[in-house]
Amino acid sequence: MQTHPLQPFFQQAVRNSYEGKLGLHDPDVTEYVAHLLCDFSESGKLYSMRDEAGRPIEDLEAMMYAADPVLGPAASFDEERALRKHIGDYALFVAGMYPEAAGSSRRLRRHHPSLDELIRAGKQSYYIVSQFNLFEYEREAPLFARLSGSFERCTLGLTLVREQLAQRKPLPPPPLLN
Repeated sequence: MQTHPLQPFFQQAVRNSYEGKLGLHDPDVTEYVAHLLCDFSESGKLYSMRDEAGRPIEDLEAMMYAADPVLGPAASFDEERALRKHIGDYALFVAGMYPEAAGSSRRLRRHHPSLDELIRAGKQSYYIVSQFNLFEYEREAPLFARLSGSFERCTLGLTLVREQLAQRKPLPPPPLLN
């Protein structure tokens, strides 16, 4: 499998932030978040969820509704898992890399949920993904449980990555592993 050209760069940036600054020593989480940054660096990936008409879903509430297999249009629990994974990724990315995009006034909430709403939706979505813990999902389930449990720290770590990138200085070497 070919890796994204930005993977080594994001891997180092996330590792420096998560391990070096926050003490979050979880190589699987670090790798997952670095891959997430690569994925969302490509145009159209952030809003890859589509409504019935094929239009991108940009509203968090609409995303949550789309992922509901009982009250919403999700056709299966597998589809719910995929959509919930995307919602967790979306919430983590936006809350960590663009916290200023979180709106606090009701007028802005349609496209800009509050930071609390993003965190709640991300934690909940990753938790739901972690509950798919049988068959082909058994190996990944613990990762999503850890992402849910450390969602706020992961968000803070991404904010630190963003600050490092904004300084436009070379990244320091990653911390040594014991």
